[in-house]
Amino acid sequence: MTLLIIGGTGLLGRQIVRKALENGFEVRCIVRNKNAANFLKEWGAELVYGDLTLPETLPLSFQGITAVIDASTRNATDSIELIKVDWYGKLILLELSNSINVQRFIFLSILNCEHYPDIPLMRMKYGIEKLLKDSTIPFTIFKYAGFFQTLINEYAVPILDQKPIRIMLDVKRICYVDTQDAAFLCIKSLSLKKTVNKIFCTGSAQSWNPNEIIKLCEKLSGQKANIKIVSKVFLKILRGITGLFEWSLNISDRLAFVEVLSNSKNFIPAIEYTYKIFNINPKELLELDFYFREYFEIMLTMLDVVDNISIDKNRNAKTSII
Repeated sequence: MTLLIIGGTGLLGRQIVRKALENGFEVRCIVRNKNAANFLKEWGAELVYGDLTLPETLPLSFQGITAVIDASTRNATDSIELIKVDWYGKLILLELSNSINVQRFIFLSILNCEHYPDIPLMRMKYGIEKLLKDSTIPFTIFKYAGFFQTLINEYAVPILDQKPIRIMLDVKRICYVDTQDAAFLCIKSLSLKKTVNKIFCTGSAQSWNPNEIIKLCEKLSGQKANIKIVSKVFLKILRGITGLFEWSLNISDRLAFVEVLSNSKNFIPAIEYTYKIFNINPKELLELDFYFREYFEIMLTMLDVVDNISIDKNRNAKTSII
């Protein structure tokens, strides 16, 4: 089976490429910059130039393809590029996939996107979901609330750098997932007939809210977090103001995502359904506390090494002066 992967250089996409190659699939990746994607070639993937904003560059990539995995998206705060890539680009992907009768089209979407049509990325994700469901293309859709890896920059790095962390008090608990586990489920779905034309919510077995994540980081780092509480009402007002001006649309869209997180519903039952269909023990998936523990162990060890090197240099400098 030959897989065509779009977005192979992204946070989740690269893990999907790696997992597909480990499972013996032939992998072809559409990339805009082959030099930037050279690591995929080193892993064993075939690189083909293509740009979702240039439809004429895509047809050749589909020759001999069995299944398509779409892990691509533009910056969620760039509305103009989103329309080009996450709507018109995806329409071309669906048209080409239908023309060659792909055995499966795997689409990576966002949890609860159907409830937020006022947010461009959410509206487009749900639009593609609807088109897939109404088409004759065999599909599988995975919906995510967030990944462990993104929490590093949101929580761990600010604590280590002693910078403020801005949170809202009413953000609900969220089931994040490690990108490697998400990739594992994505590739496994190709071998399960019962995943055809189904939608799956994906996450780890344990849910977390911002305060719990901060406390975990504080415990593992031995440092106190600088927490700044942001009012949800203030964010809504600010979003309304920024949405009035073209230059501030990026800010408005970013604030809209904060609102989404604050309204996320508990979807553990949906995740448990995913475990059942994939015949997976929840304990097989990595949990956030273990992920963060490993991260802080590595980072604190590196900081100790840097400190020791700095101390040695100072000692040598003083000795040379004497």
